Amino acid sequence: MSAEVEGRLSAGQRRALIERLVTEQGAVQVEELAASLAVTPSTIRRDLQLLTDQGKLARTYGGAMPATSAEPSLGQRTALASAEKDRIAAWAADQVSTGDTLILDAGTTTGKLAHRLRDRAGLTVITNSVMALTELVDADPVQVVSLAGELRHISQGFVGPLAELTLSRVTADKAFLGADGLDSRHGICEASLLQTRLKEQMIAQSREVFILADSSKLGAKPFNAWAPLPATWTLVTDTNADETDLAPFRCLAGVSIITV
Repeated sequence: MSAEVEGRLSAGQRRALIERLVTEQGAVQVEELAASLAVTPSTIRRDLQLLTDQGKLARTYGGAMPATSAEPSLGQRTALASAEKDRIAAWAADQVSTGDTLILDAGTTTGKLAHRLRDRAGLTVITNSVMALTELVDADPVQVVSLAGELRHISQGFVGPLAELTLSRVTADKAFLGADGLDSRHGICEASLLQTRLKEQMIAQSREVFILADSSKLGAKPFNAWAPLPATWTLVTDTNADETDLAPFRCLAGVSIITV
């Protein structure tokens, strides 16, 4: 395929091609990709960062190589898109009212949200997240309900029948969910069916649903387990999301889109 043709690829098509080249070649360099795809090196660096954030690649000096693990650990994710996640968490915290009962999903962005709720009196937080529990363990003003069950060490979240049983006995005003990927047709993507089953139940038990997904998650399909999107919900993402990323979601009924 010529550089002229490659230059007409959409951002999503270009990133898919980069991922394929990394898989085939074992490593790629920014300057070489920029020349072959007829885009600027800064565009390629952004592509590589987004693919890295999705766990599809690992960055190297001047380029990228295949990721060593299909699912990055929570510790690895903490350093990815940190500023964007901070802004998303700050916006989400502003939506919380005194007296609310909240469900916080496992994940780095919801963990940052839990940190911002530590001093908020009159809240009840229901969560399966070790990170959120750690943030709230000494937050005396907040009533905390743990969805304890089987611990997924890599994501530091509890899943399984025990977590589902506890969740079935409660309801919430608002649920704040994370995602490994978010697709307008398939829904919320995660590494395991246990995770998507619990997310689906979190949605069912909540009056309002907010999906906190930085721009690297939009359109991403890193795994094959999915939770359907609710009838009405709010997508909260960052300003790096361009119209190509957001357009599929704008076509859905019942969704509000917030960029921060």
